[in-house]
Amino acid sequence: MTAVPVPHRVVARRPETADTVTLRLEPVGAALPDFLPGQFAMVHCFGRGEIPVSVSSVRATGGLAHTVRSVGAVSDGLCAARVGDVVGIRGPYGTSWELERARGRDVLVVAGGIGLAPLRPLILGALAEPEKYRRVNVLVGARTPGDLIARKEVGSWATAYTGVTVDQPAADWRGDVGVVTQLLGRAHFDPEDTWAFVCGPEPMIRATARELTHRGVPGDRIRVSLERNMRCATGHCGHCQLGPLLLCRAGPVVDWELAQPLLSTREL
Repeated sequence: MTAVPVPHRVVARRPETADTVTLRLEPVGAALPDFLPGQFAMVHCFGRGEIPVSVSSVRATGGLAHTVRSVGAVSDGLCAARVGDVVGIRGPYGTSWELERARGRDVLVVAGGIGLAPLRPLILGALAEPEKYRRVNVLVGARTPGDLIARKEVGSWATAYTGVTVDQPAADWRGDVGVVTQLLGRAHFDPEDTWAFVCGPEPMIRATARELTHRGVPGDRIRVSLERNMRCATGHCGHCQLGPLLLCRAGPVVDWELAQPLLSTREL
């Protein structure tokens, strides 16, 4: 890791939604250490600043990529980046999904909105080595059809079950409507022999984890990715503190058994 942003060139740019793009990056000079699925980088837009962004692809799944939604000055600048532009990257930071812990068991992935992006390399990793896992299930929820990312790719995944639902359907939507947890009844998994990986808005994470534990998935086999205001990414500034945790170091991915009491405390 380095505290100085390492220049990376945008080598591919894929619009995901009206306000979200995926940038595939290659180092201009020496490469950073490999990122693991679930980890994040501090992505620097020169002249504007930097923000934390989880990796949506790693070297093993096609090269380093970040999926960015335009919500502020820095993310606006990153979303406007074109092929050939240079951005800064520092990292890797944080914990990973630790997919290897699920070896020999069912894998259940539950994503909400742009939360699918950090889960994408985990899904691709599991599908690339089917002999290591039993059944892989992917459940995806979004606010509207226009907010779904990687729509074509999701439809191509050879999983035991892939379900997609939206809260507010468009006129031409023919899929499911409702919260993502309603798809759990269709997924193929043994709750007592399952590892679940969950990422999305915090209310969705809480609701999904509660439903999974109600169905019998142990809390220490549910991995969730938490989001807080990360500034330094090295555990020095304290902006990402969640109770006793500094999420840039102890997270962003943690077991639900650890996260549940922290997320149940209002304003923590």
